[in-house]
Order: sequence, then structure tokens, then C-alpha cells
Amino acid sequence: MARLVDIWDSIGIMEEQRVERMQTVKKHIDELLHSMIMEEEALRHRIKTDVITFQKQLDTLCLELGLEPYKLEQDLTVLQMEKNLRCHVESLLKERNERLRELSDLKKQDEDLCVTLCSTPYYIPSGSVPSRTQLQELQEHVEKLVKEKVNREKVFSGLREDIRSLMDEMGHEPESSLERESICPDTDIFLLTHDNIKALKLLLSQLEMKKESLISARDKLKERATSLWNRLSCPEPEGEAFREAAMSTLSDDIRRWQGYVEHLEELQMAQLEEVIDKVRQELMVLWDKCLLGPEQREPFSVHFCDDHYTEELLALHDTELLRMKAFYEAAQPILEDLEKWQRNWALFQEFERKAADPNRFSNRGGSLLKESKDRAKVQKLLPKLEEELRSHVEVWEKNQGTSFLVQGQRIMDYISSQWEEHRLQKDKEKNERMTKKTETSQFKTPTKRPLGSTYTTPTPNKIKKMPNMLAPRTATVSSVSSSSSNSGGSSTTFLCVPGRPQLSAKRTKTTEASSGPRVPLQEFNSDKKPLPISYSAFTSELSRKANNDAFLNSTVKDML
Repeated sequence: MARLVDIWDSIGIMEEQRVERMQTVKKHIDELLHSMIMEEEALRHRIKTDVITFQKQLDTLCLELGLEPYKLEQDLTVLQMEKNLRCHVESLLKERNERLRELSDLKKQDEDLCVTLCSTPYYIPSGSVPSRTQLQELQEHVEKLVKEKVNREKVFSGLREDIRSLMDEMGHEPESSLERESICPDTDIFLLTHDNIKALKLLLSQLEMKKESLISARDKLKERATSLWNRLSCPEPEGEAFREAAMSTLSDDIRRWQGYVEHLEELQMAQLEEVIDKVRQELMVLWDKCLLGPEQREPFSVHFCDDHYTEELLALHDTELLRMKAFYEAAQPILEDLEKWQRNWALFQEFERKAADPNRFSNRGGSLLKESKDRAKVQKLLPKLEEELRSHVEVWEKNQGTSFLVQGQRIMDYISSQWEEHRLQKDKEKNERMTKKTETSQFKTPTKRPLGSTYTTPTPNKIKKMPNMLAPRTATVSSVSSSSSNSGGSSTTFLCVPGRPQLSAKRTKTTEASSGPRVPLQEFNSDKKPLPISYSAFTSELSRKANNDAFLNSTVKDML
């Protein structure tokens, strides 16, 4: 204003004009300031409006993205608030767009995989922004579908390869659309669905069953051809078919064996009598293997006596032969168990026979100990085998609906009869021994000792004398020869075990001179137990009375 006044002075503007000009200047200044104020007010309003708008957007984005509501810091200016809100909104918008883009990519993968696998897509509400958890679950779902696709592709390729291999092996031509599609080289012709996998598995199972049926048919034809070849005693050129390599397919192999069987059957018709006789021999062998009794063989025995060799008679024999082979195959485990029982039963009876033999104690070298262990083992094994047989027979009879017979008896009755026969035999042997012992005791006469016989004792100089001690007990075994007018010379061995110190030689002679005729050893020891005369009784009595090992060893050594 001062400068304006100076300018006006220099110009020579009058006072009135100055006042007017000053009013004009003031007016311009007022208008300018007012305009500036209005602009700033508009700016403040716009900022406040932006703050409100950004706050709303921020709340919406937080809700869509599943985030906690954003809270502004305290004591911020409007401009700072607007900046913070704007930056945060931009960040959340970027997050939102990234999630939507990721969702779009995953949903596309999911849809493609679900179409291939015929499964249900992962559900996410349309028009919404997925949360991080939902995107993670969708990602895992897609990865799971990818793995499932790989696994199903492996299963599909494996099944189709197995089906193709089986068809080639059997020489089977595709008959249904499924069979044709399963061997088609186009891998996209099949959707990787569970139903298609089940259909292929079922087809594979059917083809495997058909293969087993063809193999069984071929083996039966081969077995039939082998049986016919053996029956007919065919020359070597006829057996060349057995050495021929298998055909490329099972069907061709079956046709080859079928033709060979038909050829052998034609030869068989020309040799009926010889063939039927050989079948009868095979039947006899099978009957013996199956342990059939006469009653079980009787129904077919009438055909054994038939001398009219016809095709019908041969068919009857073949039917019976097949029936017996099937029976033997089904009963073979039981027959093997029974054979094992019979082997152990024979061992048990052998051990029983050895136990009754008194001469077994003369065998040295630990054989008695081994025999005892083997005997205990067999006695422990027999009940176990019988119980196993019982359980196996029960299962077999339940499945077959008939009794399992051995020599016309039920198998447990057969085993019981064997035990009963063994018991009766033992009783018979016991009664025979008792009868023989009674007869022997009734007619046996005591044996008198001759006058010249004496008990021999060791010479005094062979006994080591100890001061203030009695002489040790000594056992001597002497052979006393007895003779009579009615029989020839014989010798009997007696054992003398004195219960007091040894007498001197002189005292012994005096006693002999004054005692007169000797009485039997049993009468001489009437106040004691009868002395043993058998080896087993001798060793038992000697072991009981021996005071130390030296006494036992010297006595047995002297006796032997």
C-alpha cells in the first residue's frame, strides 16, 4: 500500500481518486482472499469427503477379505488420515485383485480336473472374494485331484495293459464295446472315473477266470492224454506231443491237446480189456491210499468181476477213478496227518516193547537216556496229533456232509480201537507173566549150598588198616557152585553185603568148620530183605545201600 501511495504521489493523483483507488485495491484483496478461502474450504471438504469414502471402502474391503476393521491412529490431521486411509485402501485393493486372479486360475484347473475325473468342483460362493484359507483349501484340493489323476492314469494303463496281455495270451477276440475300447491305443477314449475303473477291473477279473478255466481245461486234457498214453503203452513217436512246446495261445494249445486226446481215445477203443485192467489197478492203488474198507469198496466191486469189456464199463471205471482222485485230493491233508500218527504210534509200540525187555539194561553208551527222551517225545506228540486229526476231520465232515472213514471206521473210532488193542495186549502179556511167575514159585525147590562152599573175603593184607578204626565195609561177589544128584553142574551168583567189620581169615575157617551144611542165601539173611538176583534189582539195591562212589564202582567191577 505504501508503494501504491508513492506511485500515486509521483503521478499526482488527487486525494479523492486515491481513496477510490484504495477502495478498489481493498476490494480486489477481499475478493482474492475470499476466493482463496473458498478454495481451501473446498479442499478441506474434499479431503473430509475422501476420508469418509476411503473409510467406507476400507470397511468393505476388510469385510470382503475377512480382515479386522482398520482403526486410525489418534491425533492425526485430516490430511494424514486421508493419506493413511488411501494407502491402506490401495493395498487392500491389490490384495483383492490378487486373490480374485488366483481364484480364477485355481477354479479353471479344478473344473478341468473334475471333468476328467467326474468329480464335484470345490465350492466357493460366486461374487465373493475368497479368503486365504479358502484359497489354500482350493489349492490343496487341486493338488489332490492332480495326484488322483496320476494314480488313476496308472491304474487305467495297468488294467488296459493286463487286459490286452490276457487277451493275447488266451487268443481271445474282443466281443463287447468295453473290450474293444480297453485295448484301443487312444488313451483319451476313457474318462478316469471310478465306474470305468470298476468296469475294467471286472473285465480283468472275468478274463482271469476265463484264463484259469482254459488252463484247467488244458491241464485236464493233458492229464487225460498222459493217462491214456500210459494205459496204452504207446510207442515213442506217440509221445512226441508231450515234448512239443506250448502253442502261442491257450486256445490253440487246448485245440492241440483235444485232438491228441481224441486220437488216443480211438486207440483205447481197440484195447478195451487191457485198458480196463490198468484202470482197475489204478483204482486199487487209490483205494489203498485212501484206506477204504471192504464195505466202502463193495459198491464198485461188482464191476471188477464183469468180464464184458465194453465202452460203458470203461466209462464206469473212469468215473470211479475220477471220483477217487477227487476224494484223495480233498482228503490228502487228513491222510497225511493220519500217516504221521501211525508212524508215531508204531514208535510208541516199539518203545513199549523195549520197556518190557529186561536185557535193555545191558546196553551202555547212553542209549537208555536217549530212548527215554524219544519215548517222552512220542507220548507228548500222540495226543496233539489226535487232537489235530479230530479238528480237521470235523471240518471235513461238515464241508462234505459225510463221515470220514478209515477201514470202515470213523477215524477217531479207529484210533480208539488201536489204543484198546494195545491195552488188551498189555493185559494179556501181564497175565502171562503172572501165570508164569505163579507156576515157577509153586514148583521151584530151594538150592542147597555144598559143604565146601564159602563166602570169600579179601585177605587182611589187602585192607588198609587205620588206627582206632574198624575195617571198612567190603562187598564181595563169589560164585557158588551147587551140584545135586539130579542135575549137572551149575553156578549161581550171590551178593554178600555184611553189616559189620570184616572177620579175619582164621575166624572164617572156624565158622565154616562148625556151621555144617550151608543154607540158601535167602535163609541166611532171613532177617533182612531178599537180596537181588537180576541185574536191574542188583543195581537198584546196590545203589540204595552204597555209602560212597568207591564202594559202588568196586562192587560192580568185581561182579562184571
